[in-house]
Amino acid sequence: MGEERFYRKIMIRRGLVSFRVVHKETDLHIQARQDLTSKVSEWVLESRLAIEHYGTRHPRFFDSLVPLPDDEIAPPVVKEMLEAAAAAGVGPMASVAGVIAGYVGQKIVETIGGEVVVENGGDIFLKVSGQAEAAVWAGESPFSGKIAIRFDTKGEPRGLCTSSGTVGHSLSMGASDAVTVLCESPSIADALATAGGNMVSRRGDVKRALEFLQAHSACLAALVISGDKLGIFGDLELVEL
Repeated sequence: MGEERFYRKIMIRRGLVSFRVVHKETDLHIQARQDLTSKVSEWVLESRLAIEHYGTRHPRFFDSLVPLPDDEIAPPVVKEMLEAAAAAGVGPMASVAGVIAGYVGQKIVETIGGEVVVENGGDIFLKVSGQAEAAVWAGESPFSGKIAIRFDTKGEPRGLCTSSGTVGHSLSMGASDAVTVLCESPSIADALATAGGNMVSRRGDVKRALEFLQAHSACLAALVISGDKLGIFGDLELVEL
């Protein structure tokens, strides 16, 4: 969901090199120990081609709004999307931005190590030490651009993903201004953010979405915003900008 969702400048980590890789709908802003533009471009193509080729053979994969059966012979990136969809109760494409961010992020970690942040239109893979912050953009909500979330990754890979029914171009069946989810897996975080966002059709649904996310074992923390209503759970600290 681009810079309108998580301000890229807020996520800047000192000592890291920033670079950008864009291919079709995939728009990656990356921070790592060195510029790996050429390698990242290859990894983006690998992941996208696996998804695109699978989808041409299984047309429901692109359009389904519900989970599809597991496929043991699917490429690993597709299997991850199928599993994330099953975990969240949504269609597999709900996790596409998160799975690509995670695929690229893990490749960078394996190649050069160190801290890594990969943001794909607001869906983020990160492996950093200490605390991280991300500013939240939530459309016309009074909280929009006024707060950030701060959290401790404990040095482990994490996925931080957002869904919105009022901002951006991603499909949402709800009307939330922002549903942000923190998980170990970016693909599951992306799918759960979509599922939570689908539940918010009016401001009173913030509690309902939070209860759903809190009950999910994969969800470490979440933030839900609808208009002037905000709900939060887990190890997230709200920070005024």
